[in-house]
Amino acid sequence: MKTEHLPQSQQARVVLVGITKHGVQQLTAIAPELPDARILVSDKFAAQVQAFSERSIVYSGALRDQMQALFTDFDQIIFFVSLGAVVRLIAPLLRSKDEDPGIIVVDDAGQFVIPVLSGHVGGANAWAEHLAHLMGAQAVLTTASDVGKTIPVDILGRELGWEVIAPKIHITRVSADVVNGELIAVVQDAGSPDWWKRPNPLPENIHCFSDFNAVDLQKYRSVLWITRQDIPAQMWETLRDRLVVYRPPEGQI
Repeated sequence: MKTEHLPQSQQARVVLVGITKHGVQQLTAIAPELPDARILVSDKFAAQVQAFSERSIVYSGALRDQMQALFTDFDQIIFFVSLGAVVRLIAPLLRSKDEDPGIIVVDDAGQFVIPVLSGHVGGANAWAEHLAHLMGAQAVLTTASDVGKTIPVDILGRELGWEVIAPKIHITRVSADVVNGELIAVVQDAGSPDWWKRPNPLPENIHCFSDFNAVDLQKYRSVLWITRQDIPAQMWETLRDRLVVYRPPEGQI
């Protein structure tokens, strides 16, 4: 995975968290590849991260006491500890996918990298794939659009600066239509054409148009419309939860 595909990769605040011997070994091995990431370890492993002292945080006591600060201060929290332990640690702090940081777990053997929380909106899926590439590990993605290698409706065009315009229920239901293989029309009359970032071809259930009027609304279950046009209220009413609109920034082709 190429670094430029990471969402907001230059701005993301990343922390590597290790609390076991093997976890800290994994952490220190990958830390040189992530020079902007902070490091958090318990005081008994302070000596092992001495080479990274300028960006290390050493704590004493229980890791749970550090969790609120981690959620506040970082966009991606990468745990080198068991998945079950992480679930218990983060559970009291969860709010919504729009607010929670990306949570990633690396197993003790360094074989698997698992995005646990905020995979799409929070960017954990992309970071997990990037980390797995650096480590020679396997990213374990469970988000349906990633597994099916299809359009992530909620973040389409985010790296291009597109704004998603639709009620959340529309996004949820159109996302279901996409991953369930329903016929989907993508209409684009504005914005960069370079929005398909996956290495595989566009799935067969996704059909592209340059004019909304060319779409047979009886045939297509849902519509993704990339446009700067104002959408009439009647069209929103007619399509209801079948429509998601994306607004490219002014000046973009």
